[in-house]
Amino acid sequence: MCLVFITKLHAQNNNTIPVPTNLEQGYPRLYVTESGKKDLKKTIKKEGWATDVLAEIHNRIDEHVERHVNDPEWMVSRLQMYWKTKSTNVYVNGINYSHADGEAPVPTVRFVGSRDYTSNYGVPKLEDILPYMDDPRGLYLPNNKKEGHPFEWAEISKTGRAIYTINDNIISLSRDAAFLYWLEDDTRFAEFSYDVFHTYMKGMSYRSEPVDLMNGHIQTLVGFTNFQVIHEGTLKNIAELYDFLHQYIEENHPEDIAMYDKTIKRWTDQIIKNGVPQNNWNLHQAKIILKAAMVLQDDQNYEDKKGREYYINYILNVTSARQWSLNKFMDFGYDKETGVWAECPGYSQGVTKDITTFINDFDNTFDHNILPYTPTINKAVKMLPQYLFPNGQIVAFGDTYYGPIYTEAISNMIRIAQKNDDKVLEEEFTGMYRLFEDTLEKTKSKRKPKANISSFFATKPLELDKKYKTADIKDYITQTFYAPNVSWHVQRMGSGKNGMMASLNASLGNHMHANGINLELYGKGFVQGADPGKGAGYLQPIYLEFYSQFPAHNTVMVDGVSSYTEMFSNHAFDLMGEYPKSEKKEGFYKNITFSDVYFLEPETRSDQNRIVSTIKTGETTGYYIDIFRSKKQRKGDKFHDYFYHNLGQSMKVMDALGKPLDLTPSEEMAFAGGYLYAFDYQWDKKSIKSDKDYQAQWKIDRPEGRGRCIYESLDERNRRS
Repeated sequence: MCLVFITKLHAQNNNTIPVPTNLEQGYPRLYVTESGKKDLKKTIKKEGWATDVLAEIHNRIDEHVERHVNDPEWMVSRLQMYWKTKSTNVYVNGINYSHADGEAPVPTVRFVGSRDYTSNYGVPKLEDILPYMDDPRGLYLPNNKKEGHPFEWAEISKTGRAIYTINDNIISLSRDAAFLYWLEDDTRFAEFSYDVFHTYMKGMSYRSEPVDLMNGHIQTLVGFTNFQVIHEGTLKNIAELYDFLHQYIEENHPEDIAMYDKTIKRWTDQIIKNGVPQNNWNLHQAKIILKAAMVLQDDQNYEDKKGREYYINYILNVTSARQWSLNKFMDFGYDKETGVWAECPGYSQGVTKDITTFINDFDNTFDHNILPYTPTINKAVKMLPQYLFPNGQIVAFGDTYYGPIYTEAISNMIRIAQKNDDKVLEEEFTGMYRLFEDTLEKTKSKRKPKANISSFFATKPLELDKKYKTADIKDYITQTFYAPNVSWHVQRMGSGKNGMMASLNASLGNHMHANGINLELYGKGFVQGADPGKGAGYLQPIYLEFYSQFPAHNTVMVDGVSSYTEMFSNHAFDLMGEYPKSEKKEGFYKNITFSDVYFLEPETRSDQNRIVSTIKTGETTGYYIDIFRSKKQRKGDKFHDYFYHNLGQSMKVMDALGKPLDLTPSEEMAFAGGYLYAFDYQWDKKSIKSDKDYQAQWKIDRPEGRGRCIYESLDERNRRS
């Protein structure tokens, strides 16, 4: 089928970010230049953390380098290549690998098994990988991810990301060896690194873009090694390896440099060509592109004039179908009023972390600060505490899990401020960062640097100026907060175990669920009315049929069929009223908040309203009011099911006087009854029919031995239990 699109063109954003000039011509250049070697050696000798990092890198790589001296094929043969077939063309069938054909003069790089990373097969240790493995039976892998399980031949499409994981592990070791060669001038490390690098890059030079036999969405996502271009992280490792090994290559194998550069450019062009521009993908792609671009020569050194400046300008200022400029990406995704990124909290925090990391890396590499060209970032970092419940856990709607706030974005702002001697910026974000130092200690996030070469440069320990004091958390959170670009509203009072908070969300933005008006409820130190998160991989049936659907959330489902598109969703609620006004520190009546939202449930065309109020009755006491109304526009209502999931070791369903109801086993609520698959993921179902008021009570046995925490629900008449 051929479709013709006629599009009205709009002028690009004129807020151009200047491309740095006077670029470093020598190698290395990504993290450090040749002139910085002496200072790095001093740091390693002087700083204990740096000494430990170097020692751990040696512990990881030395045995392989020593073996390579006498057995140079051992590590190379573990690469996942088309060793025998030398295939150039790869074919996929939707999300799974199909086959490969064509023949190159050398072994080529093998493509991954599936977009779905879940697999019953484990990734073997290097010593357990069959050398030169290229067999029509597939891959020889352990049939379970736990150690000690027997190996068997597995069909490629059933192996998840095993191929990519093995190759990336080997390339990472070779990158570390290249760094150690540069630092210590031991040619054994260079020879090990080069043999792996050359074999891989020579094979990659003959690979073509994979072809989707279904001619579907996957064709717009695939890279050379992965189903998703955002997972082409091996190219970043290749760039770092090439950077530190470049001097050795110039001196010993200069004839291959043109091939290496051409292959890196083809790989980068593929990442630009495919992907998704309007969400976190765009930034993940840009991070890979930047690393690859930085090890290329200047534009003038290539016949097509596509070198460093071309690719750097591309990610900063050029917008194409699947790769937007940095400014367009930020203008589209961030709410300029609130600083909220248009994805669920887990992904939103990740994007803000990644953008600040990108700005910091860019500044360190080019001595060029682009933070002034991204004015929304300050607000985006400062809004992060709005995600927090009083116990320090973030809200978890959509594809998010409960956990502490991401502090990397804050620390990145401090690093940027220190690099550019911006004392005002440094003081502000140092004060904010200190708010979470206790959390960092408890979660061990303040552990010693990883045994990675980046630990010497981009992620070395943060040094805080002692004269900057801790900020007030009230400067960053408000009693109510409304983010319309993700259809999220929060109400809070107090802090710690005696704080209260209710969070409402609909389904607007990326990585959202089909959940109507969803509620998360906090009390007595716990998120009691919890959201289950994504539960499993996005392509797994349990995610598609349960975790992303109405019955997994605290919401109302109509006639057993309420649903709509999850993941990238466009179903928001309307905020009809709130008190106090969003982002106001607190209202005149300090012990009460409320929100009133309206939602059109699209599957059944039902009008739904939810009024939630938090009421403080004392320092340690309070209660919530949650009123949910649901009615079909075209009448014919069958039932409106109120789903609520609460913490507790036990639950009782009782009448209004507290007498337990006589529930009996039931299989009525199931797919067989004409309802969603989600009902079949629930078990031990019981029911009773009644036209009287009833209540449900959850009991939490407190580990501290301070009694119990109870949530009670009194529902309207004529509802199903």
